[in-house]
Amino acid sequence: MTRGIIYWIFAICSLMGIILLAIGLAETVPNAGGLPHPEFPGMVVGEDGAARLEHIGGLAFAFNALLLTLVVCLAILGVSERHRSPKFVVAMAVSLVIMLLIWWAMFSTHQEFLRTGETGYFMGFPIPTAWQMYGTWLGAIPLVAIYTLGFRHFIFTEADEAEFNALLKECQQEENQD
Repeated sequence: MTRGIIYWIFAICSLMGIILLAIGLAETVPNAGGLPHPEFPGMVVGEDGAARLEHIGGLAFAFNALLLTLVVCLAILGVSERHRSPKFVVAMAVSLVIMLLIWWAMFSTHQEFLRTGETGYFMGFPIPTAWQMYGTWLGAIPLVAIYTLGFRHFIFTEADEAEFNALLKECQQEENQD
């Protein structure tokens, strides 16, 4: 299974590289980096957001979706193969789905704002920004919960600890003999 996850990681990184190349080669729009603010020196005012994302919006969405998938794959790789139970893999998959749904909500509400010029507000922020502010960290909670609540089951079991302590004891005995 470790080799399989490494192949997934390689494929994801390769696709991310291809997407970055495609973004770099995409048609640019005038003033994509913004223009100087008329009142506040050093501040930049963005131009038409829809025009800036016209050629790269889908690529940016795919890149971040792959990035989130990469995070989960790396977390899976960090767990010993003998502890990667079906329960663990399902929990990681659910975590990924939650993160991808939050990313989709953030992106789609921003796209809707660009189309209509109107947005609602949630806890003091425009809805796309609220997804960014609140949803991003909320989406990480399942991964943190899997790690903390499942630490003794998936990461460092009692058997692992006993084996580690036996190894320490063996090393100490060897040091005492020298």
